[in-house]
Amino acid sequence: MSVDATTVRRIAHLARIAVTDDDIPHLQGELNAILAFVEELDTVDVTGVEPMTSVTPMALIQREDVVTDGGYPDDIVANAPMTEDHFFMVPKVVE
Repeated sequence: MSVDATTVRRIAHLARIAVTDDDIPHLQGELNAILAFVEELDTVDVTGVEPMTSVTPMALIQREDVVTDGGYPDDIVANAPMTEDHFFMVPKVVE
């Protein structure tokens, strides 16, 4: 795939980058080099290669899903001005 000057101007417009006519040939060469490298990567045989998310194999540390705090609702609502059945009560604000 090759990028022409019109495509370079369009990419610059979409990226909101001010590009002068003198910069177009240089950017055209840079974009063509990038696309050539991507095409080269497409030729690599990756059969049998597992997809990976990191270069070093690691497992996520997981903890047991157990309740480690709680069991004292009376203490939690002790300082609340109004409570009912261990819930905080607030004045009505919407009619």
